[in-house]
Amino acid sequence: MGKFLCQTNALCEAVRQKGMVLSGADVAAFGTLYDQILRDGEQRNPEALKPSGKRGRVKQSVAFNLLRRMREHADAVLRFVHDPAVPFTNNTGEQSVRMPKVKQKISGCFRTLEGARHFCVIRTCLATLHKQGHGMLDAMRRAFAGNPIVPAACSP
Repeated sequence: MGKFLCQTNALCEAVRQKGMVLSGADVAAFGTLYDQILRDGEQRNPEALKPSGKRGRVKQSVAFNLLRRMREHADAVLRFVHDPAVPFTNNTGEQSVRMPKVKQKISGCFRTLEGARHFCVIRTCLATLHKQGHGMLDAMRRAFAGNPIVPAACSP
């Protein structure tokens, strides 16, 4: 499955770079291959059956649970194929959350809600400027000198 998803991402990226869009038949073919891989996985990792006379849920294997989630969320897993605006991974989102979480772990918490808000505003501005290609040190120097760089999205 991992190999299929990585190859699908590479193909979708190549199509996007050429300014093209996948046809409905191509998207359906990816869905069919995805379903076939899931079926193969489900045959190799069947659901554990409940022993007679026992109560409660039966513990399932990690592989079975992953297959079940991938089946239930197939639309979300393959969304990057349907919609070119959706990235293959959510690394950008995770990176945005990482710094505040590290700060919270090191300090134990933010002392005030206002301090947390200030931290988030500063981090958001720096992350935006970084994505737009500005150097962080230069951006901070200019901000402290009273001549901040205004992110492109905020410019008039």
